[in-house]
Amino acid sequence: MDHGVSVGPVKGLENMSRTIKQLIDGDVDAVLMHKGLAKRVDFRGPGLIVHVSASTTLGNKSLLKVPVCTVEEAIRIGADAVSAHINVGADDEDKMLRELGELANQCDKFGMPLLAMMYPRGPKIKSEHDAEAVAHASRIGAELGADIVKTPYTGNPDTFRAVTRAVPVPVVIAGGPKMSSDREVLEMAKQSLDAGGAGLSFGRNIFQHNNPTAIAKALEAIVHHEASLDEATSILEGRV
Repeated sequence: MDHGVSVGPVKGLENMSRTIKQLIDGDVDAVLMHKGLAKRVDFRGPGLIVHVSASTTLGNKSLLKVPVCTVEEAIRIGADAVSAHINVGADDEDKMLRELGELANQCDKFGMPLLAMMYPRGPKIKSEHDAEAVAHASRIGAELGADIVKTPYTGNPDTFRAVTRAVPVPVVIAGGPKMSSDREVLEMAKQSLDAGGAGLSFGRNIFQHNNPTAIAKALEAIVHHEASLDEATSILEGRV
């Protein structure tokens, strides 16, 4: 839930305390947010991942993610892990890669797990879901020291399996834009796990859902209990 910096207080993030409670009730493993709100929101239960990089859609360099928090700051807040976003292929890729390498070094010093959001985005990237581009971006995250890599789903299990096989750390998928149906969300989650994915890092498809608690519970069942699509749908619809 780092969207408040990049795109503003979008639907679902207007009242963070209420949304956090809904997610805790949905049995999420962790919540990801920027340091300012992490200091002010009570989220006893799940882990805390503090996001340490940022840019906004209001600026003219929205693809350049810059450091906005240190590992020491995250520790003082009580973070269980930190995350950073890197746009591989962007004009300022070199700056972000340098920062990722240094961040990994700092995380190693403090024993802090690092989640790297590795997105293929830039002038040469035709689609951020292209399997070769996703595999390349994801591998960079592992090569430069990330403990977990978050990346876009490639669209089908066969191509995503090539990504997970090429990356020697756990890979989790991003949820992407708000989808048109719950079945699409659940199916994408199930397919990614069947192809070797380690979990999910979803934003809008959970916090903008009309029932964030229910969709979180359905996804949790897929991740942790190997629920089928029909079983997850039953959980979402409150039939179990």
